[in-house]
Amino acid sequence: MKKWFSKNKLYVIGGFVGAIAGFAYWNFVGCSSGTCMISSKPINSTLYGAAIGSLTFGMFQKKDKSSVSSPQNNTQ
Repeated sequence: MKKWFSKNKLYVIGGFVGAIAGFAYWNFVGCSSGTCMISSKPINSTLYGAAIGSLTFGMFQKKDKSSVSSPQNNTQ
């Protein structure tokens, strides 16, 4: 579990930050008519914020050099 968390630390942190931001968006901005798909319910905006936060923070994760393969020129 520790190995998995250390590899995916930014995704987890981004999910928490995004969830807080999504809930804050619902709380402060929200949707008064109730017809908005994302911001009409707190669970929707929280989960959407967690997904976006996780993906955004995950963009900044460095790639492992052993898993990244360089293209090789296979001329025979």
